[in-house]
Amino acid sequence: MLTTRLDTARIRAARTVIDPVFLDTPCYRCDALEPVLACAVGIKLETANPVRCFKGRGTEVIADALGSGAVVCASAGNLGQALAWSGRRRGLDVTVVAARSAPVAKLDRIRALGARLELVDGDFERAREQAADIARHHDIRLVEDSLDLETCEGAATIGLELVEQAPSADVVLIALGGGAMATGVGHVLKALAPGVEVICVQPLGAPAMTLSWRQRRVVTTESAETIADGVAGRFPIPEVLDDLLQVADDAVLAREESITTGMRLLLDHAGLVVEPSAALGVAAVLEDRERFAGRHVVTIICGSNVDPDTHRRWTSR
Repeated sequence: MLTTRLDTARIRAARTVIDPVFLDTPCYRCDALEPVLACAVGIKLETANPVRCFKGRGTEVIADALGSGAVVCASAGNLGQALAWSGRRRGLDVTVVAARSAPVAKLDRIRALGARLELVDGDFERAREQAADIARHHDIRLVEDSLDLETCEGAATIGLELVEQAPSADVVLIALGGGAMATGVGHVLKALAPGVEVICVQPLGAPAMTLSWRQRRVVTTESAETIADGVAGRFPIPEVLDDLLQVADDAVLAREESITTGMRLLLDHAGLVVEPSAALGVAAVLEDRERFAGRHVVTIICGSNVDPDTHRRWTSR
């Protein structure tokens, strides 16, 4: 029996409060990729929206419930943009804490969307600590990605769409960072399409959640060294790991070379400019072609917030 913090009825209800601009995203067979990857490739495209990533699904649920007031979050970039967008629509006072080393394109977009941006030295975990301090000091809502159910159940609406859009899917590949998308989509698939294999993919240089899933306990790492900044956490959240253990069939790691090759393949064969996290599904196929050969594999393209010059440098190698 499926026992996670998530609830399928609440996930269905989330669709009623999420702005339609984030819903019913394209899901299609990418024939051009199939000869290269030796499997049937489905793309679920979560980048054709105002924040160019899936995070708006969750922040819409949060902002709708808050209605007014102030809110703060830590972000590697995408959650901050999404919360700024959802908050601006509803008149919320939004503060985003990010590492000074976060991609400039993401930081600029957070500012452009009207959020207060506070930069800290260190990595995402330091930003998370600072956001918690701000929330306590000012007595405002702290949004914690993946821990807050709204972020998971908002992301889970992707799963509702996949069940209808890709009924012949054998495998769904999901980028794994904090775990909101993996636990959300995974919950829906296990509840409504239990025959679909749910595989989470994380960079080899930032493996904390994958190691935790494999050992069935929280495993932290000293560092997170990867170009996939959106999934580069070091301290898995215990409650999220508990959910992930219920819904993921496997968790695999991908090398940096496979990630950049995946980005290049998505550009060359699908016309998609994606950030590294969004190429993790393709990277997983490249790492283990035999496992996926001849199967119908759907990968969620979760974000496209990447600096053009940096993207060119990565994909021209």
